Amino acid sequence: MNTKTPKSVGAFLRAEPECFRGWMLSRQGSLVAFCIIVTIAGAGSYGAAMGCWRDPLQAFYTGIKLPLVILLTTLGNGLLNGMLAPLLGLNVTFRQSLAMVLMSFAITAMVLGALSPVALFIVWNTPPLAVGTTESSPEYALLQLTLAVFVALAGVMGNLRLVPLLREWAGSASVARNVLLAWLAGNLFLGSQICWVLRPFIWGGNRPVEFIGQNCFQGSFFETVFNAAHHLIFP
Repeated sequence: MNTKTPKSVGAFLRAEPECFRGWMLSRQGSLVAFCIIVTIAGAGSYGAAMGCWRDPLQAFYTGIKLPLVILLTTLGNGLLNGMLAPLLGLNVTFRQSLAMVLMSFAITAMVLGALSPVALFIVWNTPPLAVGTTESSPEYALLQLTLAVFVALAGVMGNLRLVPLLREWAGSASVARNVLLAWLAGNLFLGSQICWVLRPFIWGGNRPVEFIGQNCFQGSFFETVFNAAHHLIFP
């Protein structure tokens, strides 16, 4: 088996530890290119499905912003995880850490691409803001939470595919578990903040369609999720 570069999406999704490790150690740019391409394609299609609820231009913007969120989170967490992993017992370099994070997010993007028809179905059946939905309505809250949960689940699935590789690399199931939990926490906090600034999930009905709004640094992702849950439970 050629372990220097992925030959198909199926081989990549199987996440066999010997293949992943071979791809990482081969130092080939083709692996990076493959991961970036599938991230743009998968996350871009999911982002476009989200954004079309508001406007075709918003679909175009969100199709750009969601892959950008993932790639920026990959860069930040690749560096952060390269520092955390040795402290937790996993001896990896920054380059290897970045490669593992990039591969996990590539899998995440593939899952999002597969979920894009489901997201489009949900969006299609949610009344738009101009018809009967306001930012405080339960329909809008359900739409936000559902789309955000899909992204979170895809992220968890992408990271879980690294468990066999981490276990083999560390030689310890407990070390692999601790590293995975630390990486998930880093992905959550850094990814949510980048997501908040770029706003692929938030479409204010009282603002024009725009790539990044003027108030991008106000509020927080978690506050918005809490408010959406509140509006859904207590309409």
